[in-house]
Amino acid sequence: MTGKEKLQLALDHKEGPVLFDIGGLNTTGMHCIVMEQLRDFYGLEKRPVKIIEPSQLLGWMEDDLREALGVETQPVWGSRTCYGFEAYGDVREWTTPWGQTVLVPEQFITTKDAKGDTLIYACADTNSVPTARMPKEGVYFDNEDRAPEWDEDDYDINDNLEEFTLFTDEEVAYIKKQIDELQDPTRVITQCSVGITGGGTCLADHSMIAGPMLTAPKGIRKLEDFYMVTAGDPETVQEIFEKETDIGIQNLKKIHDAIGDSIDVLHICGTDLGTQKSLFYSKSTVEEVWLPYWQKINNWVHENTNWKTFKHCCGSIEPIIEDLIEAGFDILNPVQWTAQNMDRNVLKQKYGDKLVFWGGGVDTQHLLPEGTPEQVYEQAKECLDIFSKNGGYVFNTIHNIVPGVPAANVDALARAVRDFNAGR
Repeated sequence: MTGKEKLQLALDHKEGPVLFDIGGLNTTGMHCIVMEQLRDFYGLEKRPVKIIEPSQLLGWMEDDLREALGVETQPVWGSRTCYGFEAYGDVREWTTPWGQTVLVPEQFITTKDAKGDTLIYACADTNSVPTARMPKEGVYFDNEDRAPEWDEDDYDINDNLEEFTLFTDEEVAYIKKQIDELQDPTRVITQCSVGITGGGTCLADHSMIAGPMLTAPKGIRKLEDFYMVTAGDPETVQEIFEKETDIGIQNLKKIHDAIGDSIDVLHICGTDLGTQKSLFYSKSTVEEVWLPYWQKINNWVHENTNWKTFKHCCGSIEPIIEDLIEAGFDILNPVQWTAQNMDRNVLKQKYGDKLVFWGGGVDTQHLLPEGTPEQVYEQAKECLDIFSKNGGYVFNTIHNIVPGVPAANVDALARAVRDFNAGR
């Protein structure tokens, strides 16, 4: 059974073989350190990992590694990274602070400061204040606070809309080019650009609020300020979302006009609304501030395309899962059942016939990096048994696979999926 057929089973909530995803989206990927180690584990050709997402240093899943794992998803990325520079064109070698050689876009420009931290620049503009920092011993980039102090008495809402622009013909052509060059029509095609690179559907993704793609962001850019405005002046946030959503839908239309229904899954929004123990915002705030705009986007997609919409939302979010269903999302990721009040069996029983769960395949924070391959295999099989009952499941970890995860443990995940699917 092909990847597309497995996805359709999940969407139809029918039991059968389960689709396996690693690297299909920016929340289901693998850090370049683990990817290089996994290539060595499988004895694949030694070559530098290509960085496809610069803030988390996620690697591009090459065909040989995809085949070794049994992964049947493939992403289509936008032409701009989260830091605003071009993702396409020539690549060059870059040596990471830990000594790994990787491939990065030409405009991936870094410097080091006196502390040994690595700095990266929005739009490759080294004359601007660095947009993100990787601590000396770190393995990711963290956004910098660069905007002037926010003044609620002298605020222009357009300052928080600067990054949301209509895609150019060249940007749309880049997406179409990736579709045209796909080698395997049986893979599930995931589209990652509109919800994460200023396309207009992210709706306050915490990683985007700081404006990492802008050389000089203005407006409400600190997370604590955004939290306060959401609580005290939700009308302002709603006005931002209204304008952002309109831009997002125009971009979706431009993409659909160019590629039609060539993609299977559309990443709409990566806004995290939960902590390990509770929601960031009250349920009523989510319903008032976010829900109408999610509905507007999902309604357009479902009325005009065959795409299925994907919502990423970490943490303890059980109280708002029904809202996500009402908003029209087809797929929920990462299914963080390790958070409080997120019991796997309860989630499946209450929502399993209304949503496709994409993720939740293993405890990524603790067991995957710290357990044995046998423990990882057993927990993955257990998660497969729970989430795949009556269909509606795509196997992936709880968020990205991070440094410190042994290659043998990633292989254990692949074996668990392969063994589970055998004979189904």
